[in-house]
Amino acid sequence: MAGKIKNYFAGGNTARGFFSLYESNLQGLSRVYILKGGPGTGKSTLMKTIGNNWLKKGFNIEFLHCSSDNDSIDGVIIPALKVGIVDGTAPHIIEPAAPGAIEEYVNLGEAWDSEKLSLQASEIIFLNSQIKEAFQSAYRTFNSALSIHDDWEKIYIENMDFKKADELTATLKKSFFANMSLNKKADIRHRFLGAATPKGAVDFVPNLTEDIPKRYFIKGRAGSGKSTLLKELATKAEARGFDVEIYHCGFDPHSLDMVIVRELGIAIFDSTAPHEYFPSRDGDEIVDMYEKVIMPGTDEIYAERIAEIAKLYRAKMNEATGYLAQAKELHDHLEAIYLEAMDFQVADGIRERIDQKIQQLAK
Repeated sequence: MAGKIKNYFAGGNTARGFFSLYESNLQGLSRVYILKGGPGTGKSTLMKTIGNNWLKKGFNIEFLHCSSDNDSIDGVIIPALKVGIVDGTAPHIIEPAAPGAIEEYVNLGEAWDSEKLSLQASEIIFLNSQIKEAFQSAYRTFNSALSIHDDWEKIYIENMDFKKADELTATLKKSFFANMSLNKKADIRHRFLGAATPKGAVDFVPNLTEDIPKRYFIKGRAGSGKSTLLKELATKAEARGFDVEIYHCGFDPHSLDMVIVRELGIAIFDSTAPHEYFPSRDGDEIVDMYEKVIMPGTDEIYAERIAEIAKLYRAKMNEATGYLAQAKELHDHLEAIYLEAMDFQVADGIRERIDQKIQQLAK
């Protein structure tokens, strides 16, 4: 019987630049293979192949998806074996905790023809500079969108009943935890609910919550206290000794979009655009922040201003996504250069060596 796949992002293109949460998800692993090599050297294919092989053997797998390429992954983890393989090239630089003892570098550059690449050196340098510029433009534009979003939030913050918000938080804490606690230190994992990608916003909410009996869909507006509520619940779960998966916002990593406490069978998440979902099975419940904590009529009173802000925000988000798509197109050209210089028989040999080492660890 095949295992199960858990999909998520551990790095994101955000309003605060590229933001990495890799360290949180690699903690506790006994062996981490850090892949080095240029674009087109087969890093994603290597990780997917090994991950799917162990999946067929019945092991659960975690795929860490790439926010800059919708078809690629940046890492694979086999939790039961405490083994991970990650792309260790920029921008997701992995700082080893115990080089050689835990982390092992794998150089896929062994499989390329350096002489062929040297003939394209000027083109490689040019493309790399253009890619960097496209990403910087995306980050600046996302940051501009965040400033606009702050104006949007301000409207609802100024019309929030904070006493009611505190009462709602207290009610949910009591409902979730009652008097329960576990006599252990909580395992906390920080991830992204979704990511801004060259194809727009992408998330894995259905996959991450498919085995969760009780799901809470938080509805509301920008600034209606969704992230604050999630932070309070995550803190309470940790204090009670429950393992917590904390999912950050792919646009603003300082905000939270979802908290999962699997030991309690609970997931609660921001279910508004661009990750909007609705109850679809028994155990699903809506928590409407607008209805519960915002002054009635706020939408109507500020309708014109809200519409103006929303238009500006969407325009900036679309512009930023365009820069990510531009970076992806340039990256594809760079990949093509490296693909021409690769000996994939050598690359396959490297993959087989890693897989054999994992098999030894499994024994």
